Parts: sequence; C-alpha cells; structure tokens
Amino acid sequence: MRQPLTLALTKGRILQETLPLLAKAGIEPLEDIHSSRKLIFATSRDDIQLVVIRGTDVPTYVRHGAADLGVVGKDILLEHGAEGLYEPLDLGIARCRLMTAGPVGWAPSGARVRVATKFVNIARRHFAAQGVHADVIKLYGAMELAPMMNLADLIVDIVDTGNTLRANGMEPIDEIACISSRLIVNKASMRGHYRVIQDITSRLAQAAAGG
Repeated sequence: MRQPLTLALTKGRILQETLPLLAKAGIEPLEDIHSSRKLIFATSRDDIQLVVIRGTDVPTYVRHGAADLGVVGKDILLEHGAEGLYEPLDLGIARCRLMTAGPVGWAPSGARVRVATKFVNIARRHFAAQGVHADVIKLYGAMELAPMMNLADLIVDIVDTGNTLRANGMEPIDEIACISSRLIVNKASMRGHYRVIQDITSRLAQAAAGG
C-alpha cells in the first residue's frame, strides 16, 4: 500500500478555520484533533494524513519533503521565504493585516527609527524601501510593550481588530501586507503525485469559494 500524502496544518486559529474547509473537501480526521495528544492523524481518505505543527515549521517540513502539502499564513512565507514551494491556492481564511504601528500621534524625531517585531526580514525590507534607517529588534510577543517601555519607537505586527493597539495607546500606521492562509506544495511531490494534489487543490478551492 502506498504511503499516504502528508498535509501539515498550522496550530491555533488557522487550524480552527482550516478543518471546516477540509471537511467540505472530503478530508476529515478520524479523531478529534483538539482533544488528542497525537501529532499525526489518519483521515477519511486513506491516501491523506494530517500533521499539526507550529506555523513557522510548516514551510520547512514541506520544503524538505517531510510533508507534501501545508497550510500556513502568508506572513510566514513573506518572512521566511517560499523557495522550493508552490503556492497554488489562497484559502482566504485567518485574514488579518501586517502593519507598522506606534504610539498615537507618533512622529519621527531623527534619521533612525527603532522597530520591534518578530518579522525582522519583512520589517527590514519595508523600511529600506521607504529609505528609512531602521534598527530592528527581534521580540517574540507583547510587541505593544516595546514602545511603552522605550525599547522601540514602532512595531511591526499582525493586526486583526486593532483592539490591543488601542488598549495600549497605539494606532496602526502603514499596511505592509494583507495576510491570509495559503496552501503550499512541495515541488517534488507535485511532480510525483500531480493528480492527487490537483484533486485536493480543486476541492479546497471549491470549499474556500463556498461551494
């Protein structure tokens, strides 16, 4: 029996929004992913299995062929690159915006700006394109704290409702990218399993379109 194709899913909000699309496409885990401690799940299709991992690891698993397909946020692809991957489908889920933000009324006071973010590559490209000298400080969470504690002038972060920014005296400034979740495919897997992957892609496209 042929080894099933592996679809890598991103934990958290993306997983919650991906599972209903997969169900519409005829791919359902055989047990509850949310309550199980397993990492690999058989599905209603014996030619597809699911693995649930951190979003930042999904492109790595797919790029190296440990997973054949994956679902991951566009922010991860922009930050870490999409070399070795096909990106055939925008699933249109987990929508948000990647933005610069700062204290309300902030204005630059010199030639340099300090920027706190976990998206260091995106931030460097964005400010370089604007001709701004940016000192980028990598943080992993609670970005809004950085300007409040005078660690940074601005932040680059994912903005959904903007409520957290407002609650901490900040406001969005520039939109860098509109983010949603994408289906990605390993290039060798696409060549070796073209029909199956095209079937999965078309089913997911129909599900994402509300079909």
